[in-house]
Amino acid sequence: MRTKTNEKLVKRNRTIAQYLFFASFGILIAAFIINLNFNPNSTESTLILALPLFLLPLGLIATLASVRMTNLWVRLPRPEQALKDGLKGLSNKSVLYNYYHFPARHVLLCPQGVYAITVRYQDGSYTVKGDRWITNGGVFDAFVRIFRRDGIGNPTADAINAAKHVQKLIDPIASGVTVRPLIVFIDPRAQITVEETSIPILNANPKEPPNLIDYMRDIPKSDYISLTNDQIETFEEETIND
Repeated sequence: MRTKTNEKLVKRNRTIAQYLFFASFGILIAAFIINLNFNPNSTESTLILALPLFLLPLGLIATLASVRMTNLWVRLPRPEQALKDGLKGLSNKSVLYNYYHFPARHVLLCPQGVYAITVRYQDGSYTVKGDRWITNGGVFDAFVRIFRRDGIGNPTADAINAAKHVQKLIDPIASGVTVRPLIVFIDPRAQITVEETSIPILNANPKEPPNLIDYMRDIPKSDYISLTNDQIETFEEETIND
């Protein structure tokens, strides 16, 4: 399987995450130092008192943004690597594109078909009822998730939107091909209880069933809907800008 990753975007967003990390600490430290040096008898006391009131919310916002960017672009395992490892053994006619077709972060073209893959890095416990995702745990867990910036959101809705976007890109090239959405968890600690789902929910790790590679291998050849080499080349030429 061939992989193609938007390395420029990955590098840029990793750098932004690092800058936000140091900036958030710098802002919070500055607010702390100003408080230590606060003198109520100073003629500038009003201004000095106002500064922390401005800096502390700014530092909190920068911290939350930093955590979110770190989760998406720095946190291990990296989605692009986890998907590549999880798809080992797939046909060499397959191509995995990473971070070129937002809101579809990962697009897989293979003999089995075209897939828009929605990845989740969360390691919590979740229950899926149809298109509804329920996060298991108490109030304390919910409080911690706010600061970890790792709420699960609605992977089903995200996967549907991603598939619709890729479908618009595929239609002018291969109108008979339907883009299929997939939801893939890359952290083996995630615990997913599926009561009902409209979209396959899989693990990237091939040792954790249900997993991505077994799902691909179990698709009957009669259901294969693949692009030709010329169509793949056209897709790359028209949708990827390095």
